[in-house]
Amino acid sequence: MASARTDAFYATGRRKTAVARVWMTPGTGNIMINKRDVDNYFGRATSKMVLRQPLEATETMGRYDVFVNVRGGGLQGQAEAIRHGITRALMEITPTFRSTLKKAGYVTRDDRKKERKKYGQRGARARFQFSKR
Repeated sequence: MASARTDAFYATGRRKTAVARVWMTPGTGNIMINKRDVDNYFGRATSKMVLRQPLEATETMGRYDVFVNVRGGGLQGQAEAIRHGITRALMEITPTFRSTLKKAGYVTRDDRKKERKKYGQRGARARFQFSKR
């Protein structure tokens, strides 16, 4: 697999705390995530659908092999991080894909994260119950 990455296009995708490192090489459409097949890695069909969206939008399904290392977050966040990485790699391969991917909303990184809990409070926004006496 390391030799396949010499002519690969690399991009990083992020979502919440998940970080996906994506390599794309010309191939048959094989998708490997953490050295496992996409069907073995993701159990839910929605997660598989999410990461294939940029390939379907640019009509490049089956033209590139995708190798992904992903860490952090949950499975849904990882799927969205992979989608972001695939989008960036596709734009590196063919810059004309940018308008199509931008219109679909895949180029912009979703920067929403969990807000931290503050001291003196029960949660990020929730307060302890107030009593006058």
